[in-house]
Amino acid sequence: MKHYDFSEQFRKIHDRAVSLYARGQRGAGTFFTADELAFLAANGITAQNMYDYAEDYNNHEGAPGYDIALGIELVRRDYFLNAQQGKPSQVVLDEGRMPAKTDAVAGIEWLPRLMPKARAKLRGELPESLMYCCGGDRRFFMTHDILPQEFLSLVWRAGDNDGMIVDWVAARSKAAK
Repeated sequence: MKHYDFSEQFRKIHDRAVSLYARGQRGAGTFFTADELAFLAANGITAQNMYDYAEDYNNHEGAPGYDIALGIELVRRDYFLNAQQGKPSQVVLDEGRMPAKTDAVAGIEWLPRLMPKARAKLRGELPESLMYCCGGDRRFFMTHDILPQEFLSLVWRAGDNDGMIVDWVAARSKAAK
């Protein structure tokens, strides 16, 4: 596996997925060649992740965009290659056990839902029905002036320490106002 040209290869796959979606092609299983799927898997990325970026890019005025997608997947890739030693998790987050979208902690709505979602993204455990950096996540990140990849990195550093995450977000949110 080549590492130095990861961003270049990721860009080609991202842009092609965006183009395919724009032309009307649907379904993550129809977007990628065997070589592209091998590249994605070797870097801890699923076809569904790339499909979600293409779908949202086309349906939400270019958001999250290539730069945000790359940043997120660089954090995920680092975790996959180093913390998981290149071995995918066999666990899938149970969406039914997720906190409600309206739940709040320290007065911060969406954060209780975002923490387990970010942990699942970091570990490669998101179900196909959930996207890290979906429209709701993007609203949260914009409101609190947080880069999605920055939050993912924070979640990695915090481990299971929800208090550390809440305190950091509260401080950032206060500074954003």
